[in-house]
Amino acid sequence: MQRPIFLDGHGTTPTDSRVVKAMMPYLQEQFGNPSSQSHLYGWEAEAAVKLSRETLAEAIGAQPEEIIFTSGASEANNLALKGVAEAYFQRGKHIITVKTEHRAVLEPCRYLESLGFEVTYLPIQSDGLLQLKDLEDALRPDTILVSVMAANNEIGVLQPLAAIGRICHDHKVLFHTDAAQAIGKIPLDVKAMNIDLMSLTAHKLYGPKGIGALYIRRRPPLNLAPQIHGGGQEHGLRSGTMPTHQIVGFSTAVELALTELNREAGRQKRLRNRLWSSLKQLDGIILNGHETERLPGSLNVSVEGVDGAALLLGLRSDIAVSSGSACASGRTEPSHVLLALGRERDLASASLRFCIGRFNTEHEIDRCASTVCQTIEALRQSHQSFKDKPNLDKTSGNTTLSIN
Repeated sequence: MQRPIFLDGHGTTPTDSRVVKAMMPYLQEQFGNPSSQSHLYGWEAEAAVKLSRETLAEAIGAQPEEIIFTSGASEANNLALKGVAEAYFQRGKHIITVKTEHRAVLEPCRYLESLGFEVTYLPIQSDGLLQLKDLEDALRPDTILVSVMAANNEIGVLQPLAAIGRICHDHKVLFHTDAAQAIGKIPLDVKAMNIDLMSLTAHKLYGPKGIGALYIRRRPPLNLAPQIHGGGQEHGLRSGTMPTHQIVGFSTAVELALTELNREAGRQKRLRNRLWSSLKQLDGIILNGHETERLPGSLNVSVEGVDGAALLLGLRSDIAVSSGSACASGRTEPSHVLLALGRERDLASASLRFCIGRFNTEHEIDRCASTVCQTIEALRQSHQSFKDKPNLDKTSGNTTLSIN
């Protein structure tokens, strides 16, 4: 049986075979605990972690000691938000974020609200971009942290990090960004962008699941309250035995992505535009998010005149695609990101999130476009036929023709 074409890379990506190869020695021969300092196995693992930390730091313009390994971006986000809140609550209890953030940012913010913190959730413009004046107007003397996602996980929109960072630093407010979707896809530089905290993960760029990192600015010093206590690993900020094989896989994935960044960005953008050119030939296909300020392989559309659940059901045997965040796929509510864009609930529910990745081909994109267009047309025809059917008047027993 032919497997569906995978176009859901914003949810996760397959682990690149080159990454798997780099990881394997640390699952077998070099399996030591990096904290074991009395023998060869521990030294080997420690050396691998050190090299990986240097690779990740170089990728974002940081220093190795500013990289703290976590289980993923969700943990990194929680450490950043809760860690800052606990460390700086005497200075202020006001946090600013954006309505379209990932739930790994929104839920910690709601938790902090239950503890007495005040959170301002900024709106976005119709193209998904934050209006900088809204941020400036929201800043207060008691604001301690601003958290804005680098690249949105549903619509791929890229926020102006450098401009946001300048505003935050001018007001002496810490700036955190969730860059889980951005690392390895666009250039990142924490110094040039005035970023104090940056959350990262491996499985969005062909690395293993279960490993991420948090960049924490060291100069000038930034205080952070640990959220996991134990053996004191990672400068006491994140205790727990370090998974050497996953760390090596993470750094290898980042290294490969940066090496291929320019070529892949151009290729993915061409394929994305090819897909969009086909889809927009149909009436009632609406692009979600800014047309150009987004990730190269990202395309999110809403479809008028179809039921969202029926659309996904009609595609699932041929195309692996989603209607929103994978972390919220079990929810019946429409995407909070699309609602924030101003989409009506029915239209937000009838959306498709495409992510074109490293292993997708032109042939697959053409097949995808054809399948999606045929499915939409079939659903619209079926819906119209149903609307045009005679309805039975239950009160009189007579059949009446209903034209809607």
